[in-house]
Amino acid sequence: MTTMRAAVLAAPGDMRMETVAVPEPGEGEVRVRIEGCGVCASNLEPWGGLPWLSYPLEAGGLGHEGWGRIDAVGSGVDGLAVGDRVAMLSGHSFAAYDIARADALVKLPPELDGKPFPGEPLSCAFNIFRRSDIRAGQTVAIVGIGFLGAILTKLASDAGARVIAISRRESSLELARAWGAAETIPMDDHWAIIERVRALTEDRFCERVIEAVGKQWPLDLAAELIGFGGRLVIAGYHQDGPRQVNMQAWNWKGIDVINAHERDPAVCLAGLREAVDAVASGRLDPTPLYTHHYPLERVGEALDATRDKPDGFVKALVTVE
Repeated sequence: MTTMRAAVLAAPGDMRMETVAVPEPGEGEVRVRIEGCGVCASNLEPWGGLPWLSYPLEAGGLGHEGWGRIDAVGSGVDGLAVGDRVAMLSGHSFAAYDIARADALVKLPPELDGKPFPGEPLSCAFNIFRRSDIRAGQTVAIVGIGFLGAILTKLASDAGARVIAISRRESSLELARAWGAAETIPMDDHWAIIERVRALTEDRFCERVIEAVGKQWPLDLAAELIGFGGRLVIAGYHQDGPRQVNMQAWNWKGIDVINAHERDPAVCLAGLREAVDAVASGRLDPTPLYTHHYPLERVGEALDATRDKPDGFVKALVTVE
């Protein structure tokens, strides 16, 4: 076996299947035969076209939510073996094989056999929750109920917080209610949302607000919903240009603003371990959130669905045969 199939983003909106060389693991690395890979909303800007990117992208690129089984081990790797099923933090998993550092993956226990496990977004959810510092008795507004927003709704409600979920689609609001939201509000009228939250909190607004969309208006809205001395958590991935913020309001309210995207590999790995433990123990079951499934050859359709969000859409997974 010297070649494999991989998805290559040749140009904006143009994903092609190509035959490329199978990567070889170097020192401290393993090669993973990919079972599947989640599709992230952060894929959409490169898919749509960004002027600072050079196309075509690398084979398998964009795919950073992969899982599968180790099929080759590089030198200097201990504690891992061919056949181990793993979730990893890597970057070329829209392909039959990917390379991961041995210290950037977690072995999946038998309880997860046969179950999809896009580890990177699950890791993100647990790290965002940790940095949100949510406590029992707090009111937490979550702006944007997709995959991350739904998991954060459950984690926050399980911690004893009262969650107000705000999202555009009725199916997203239904999802939030099923995952523990005490209140749901359609995200359609800026001032009506503010007044609704004001009423629900008796003019105190929220101790915590998590923005999980990655666009200007939801960020503006989130800043209006935070109470004095509260914590505004930016979980949305803002990659399509600069943002403006109401610094006067931030100053006046004395809020903490947390950018909850982790870049320290050790922290990302800790979040992944926590996610594996939570799902394996049954404390969290993300399976219902994997609503759309596509083979590798249709990764372009998976990206379109992630962009267009057909009815009931939460998250797409790409499977590799």
